[in-house]
Amino acid sequence: MSVRYNENKEVVRMIKEGLKKNGGYCPCRTERTEETKCICKEFREQIKDPSFSGYCHCMLYYKSNEDA
Repeated sequence: MSVRYNENKEVVRMIKEGLKKNGGYCPCRTERTEETKCICKEFREQIKDPSFSGYCHCMLYYKSNEDA
């Protein structure tokens, strides 16, 4: 299992820019709560799920179940 940035550098740049503007809160969410602070609660829970493989909500991170 590994977690990495999206391979699309433009997506990563845009999301990081949004995070900076929003004080670390996901730019894809309207609420600003501890649950939407990057890495958001939703993705932290998905990381814990051994069967989950895929992107976080905003597409910044990708979780792979394959060994890196």
